[in-house]
Amino acid sequence: MTTTWNIDASHSEVGFKIRHLMISNVKGHFTNYSATVTTEDDQFETAAIQFEAEVKTLTTGSEQRDAHLLAEDFFDAGAHPTIKFVSSSFTKNSDGSYTANGDLTIKGITKPLQLKAVNTGIAKDPWGQTKTAFEIEGKINRTEFGLVWNAPLETGGVLLSEEVMIHADVQFVKA
Repeated sequence: MTTTWNIDASHSEVGFKIRHLMISNVKGHFTNYSATVTTEDDQFETAAIQFEAEVKTLTTGSEQRDAHLLAEDFFDAGAHPTIKFVSSSFTKNSDGSYTANGDLTIKGITKPLQLKAVNTGIAKDPWGQTKTAFEIEGKINRTEFGLVWNAPLETGGVLLSEEVMIHADVQFVKA
């Protein structure tokens, strides 16, 4: 029997962080996104994942920085309004975690992405809904997706690293 799990966005966060000035991290997240996980019964080893985020809902806590990230220098949100991930496999590892392989599309460029996912449990809420949650981590090289803007530093190095860490704490409700 096929089971569909829909994201519970009010109990989830999808974010990222990037090294800034080569000394600290700047974090951000998306406020509008959708995701579904389809499984055979309740076994996640068969999971198929579809995720989509609205680029214009990206926030880092700085309006000026957010405006720059939405512009052509970075995400070009007008021409590329969504980021998408579609899994090709979801396998259970010997330590109980999962590896999600799939395709990530940013700015119209699709590249393979591997994510580590840890299922933190399944529970019923007070309203009788069955929920499950995952902690998800991964990383990308932003320049591979056309996010190439940068600035050299007087002391050497660059303003932004190429590596972006992805982190999501997501809760799903069984349909």
